[in-house]
Amino acid sequence: MGAGSALLRAMAGLALMATCATAQTTRVFDTSPDRPRLTWNLYGAPGLIDMPTARGAPDGELALTVSHFGGLTRSTLTFQILPRLTGSFRYSHLERFSDRTSGNYDRSFDLRFRLLDEGRWGSWTPAVAVGLQDFIGTGLQTGEYVVATKAITPRFDASVGIGWGRLAGVGSFDNPLRVFGDSLADRPGRSAGDRGGNANFNRLFRGNAAIFGGASWQASERLTLLAEYSSDAYARAQADGLFERRSPISFGFDYQATRRMSVGGYVMHGDTAGLRFTYALNPARPDIAGGAEVGPPPLTPRPSARSQAFWTARATAERVLRDRVAEELETVDLKLEALSVGPNQATLRLRNPTYGNEAQAIGRAARAMARTLPAGVETFRIVPVVDGLPAATITLRRGDLEALENDPDGSFRMLARTRIDAAAPDEDPGTFADGLYPRFEWDVGPYLTASTFDPTNPLRLDFGLALDVAYHVVPGLLAEGRIQGRALGNRDDLVRGSGSGGLPRVRTLGPRYNDADVTMPHATLTHLSRPADDVYAKATAGYLEPMYGGLVGELLWKPANSRLALGVEVAYVKQRDFDQDLGFRDYDVVTGHASAYYRFANGFKGQLDVGRYLAGDVGATLRVDRTFANGWSVGAYATKTDVSSEEFGEGSFDKGILIEIPISWFGGQPERSRRGIRIQPIQRDGGARLFVRDRLEGLVEGYDRVDLDRRWGKFWR
Repeated sequence: MGAGSALLRAMAGLALMATCATAQTTRVFDTSPDRPRLTWNLYGAPGLIDMPTARGAPDGELALTVSHFGGLTRSTLTFQILPRLTGSFRYSHLERFSDRTSGNYDRSFDLRFRLLDEGRWGSWTPAVAVGLQDFIGTGLQTGEYVVATKAITPRFDASVGIGWGRLAGVGSFDNPLRVFGDSLADRPGRSAGDRGGNANFNRLFRGNAAIFGGASWQASERLTLLAEYSSDAYARAQADGLFERRSPISFGFDYQATRRMSVGGYVMHGDTAGLRFTYALNPARPDIAGGAEVGPPPLTPRPSARSQAFWTARATAERVLRDRVAEELETVDLKLEALSVGPNQATLRLRNPTYGNEAQAIGRAARAMARTLPAGVETFRIVPVVDGLPAATITLRRGDLEALENDPDGSFRMLARTRIDAAAPDEDPGTFADGLYPRFEWDVGPYLTASTFDPTNPLRLDFGLALDVAYHVVPGLLAEGRIQGRALGNRDDLVRGSGSGGLPRVRTLGPRYNDADVTMPHATLTHLSRPADDVYAKATAGYLEPMYGGLVGELLWKPANSRLALGVEVAYVKQRDFDQDLGFRDYDVVTGHASAYYRFANGFKGQLDVGRYLAGDVGATLRVDRTFANGWSVGAYATKTDVSSEEFGEGSFDKGILIEIPISWFGGQPERSRRGIRIQPIQRDGGARLFVRDRLEGLVEGYDRVDLDRRWGKFWR
């Protein structure tokens, strides 16, 4: 049976079912009226069963897929980076692979770009995408493709594509791209010294090609039936006896169990069954749109002119007004640091322990000032304070608050009338709140720490109790630390890997720091200051992280109305004892970086760090994050230094994925805390950087013009 006839038979079967169906469905899982619901394939990407399609998820979608068939288990995290660009990180478990020397786990990265939208040049034109599968990884799953997808009816989708590499294992033919050069005719294999982790550019779209395709029919609101012709021969899986590939045709179904979770079941290659679970969410679409918090009190009419004269005559007016504003702020879960009141202007130093949206905190603080201050105070200056450090100055008029409170476009008109500047470094803060400094805070609660990608167990967990303490001595001077005790866990059994070439073992000794049950991950003394306009400074001493202690100094230039920020950090550190007590080991190093930060459109931020790393190697780290207005952040980074791939070891260079999740996204209640996830496939000694808590750029972000513009929609909430 030829590839063309097999593909036509598979598609014809679904087309016949679609033609016979007369019932119409109401879509609650996909708002698109002209194409079937999106389905995910076994690779964790938008697709059919094993093969890709040209479809993409909604912009910003984040999906976790776990699939299994024929002895292959894949766990994939996919992010719709842009409306046309999709990225995936995959961690696969291979039950038996005779040519593997580093365990049965494999890591890979994919990219897919949609070149053409469906209907772009007329109703007959399909969507067209080009994809790179496993283009950064070991190469076991490497394949490239160009695929076209068209909605034949609102419930029937058809796809056809051409694949290279792994996707050219069945019915292959000479590469049609060889017309651009004979070098594209052959596909080079992996070199003996390949450490994995490098981009496989020398193999892209080379060698023989093959046709693949399939179709999907949305039988009901939740159920989609699938058929495909696969061009993947699964040669290695068959050689190791995982399954017998008897046919290129596979059938299956996709069932949308809930708004976020779908399940797929498949009969594959005439021999084996497959199963897939996908949980997809979109950071831009929280469970409770807009939040579930109680609204702020409304503005009240200004007091009379006689009241203004009364306050002006009182010697203790500022202190009394400070206490009244503080009480009003307490009702909306905000804290007053200090207040300065003049005849027609008041300056509030504001601490925000509650709201992840900084514009919402500013809006509530402005209302509190308007409800309590004398009638003649027309100008409000709000200075957000982070650990005693003034982050910005937001200036607005009381009259604008009163005029725009109930205006349908009040948020945007208020933003246009608001000034956002850097906080003056030498400004008199006014009268501080009683008992604010010195201040002692503590908290006890459970902790959960995970370690991933251990070659014998890809997920290890520790669970226990942690005591966090903080002592605010004066504004900008903070002592803090943590002690934690492990109750349950298996991170102390992590595999102790070897070092990276001839480099000092600055991170590969990391598993040794999991041996003790009671540890002190950090204990530091930090001083924050504003030495000049637009300049922030930070100095930290102590036990900085579980593996290192020492001294760190940081400077940041960050104008309030600029997309660009520049910073420099220098540290002298020593490696701590394995039990994380007060002692140190012999290794010490001077490390540091010069950094540039730039905020692009659509929430994207780029960061470039150039400098010296913990092992003494020199190079650069490039990081790109996409941050949503509600606080979600998804990013990736890569570090390349003067350490060669051979010296670095498996993975070739340092890289990873970073995700930050705001707790408020789930329940809709205001909450500043976020949970971070770091997916680092290989942790080696090359390109290793010091982990410093609360670097300045992250500490003061959220109060500049770029961030406040994006979040200002909650000013009145």
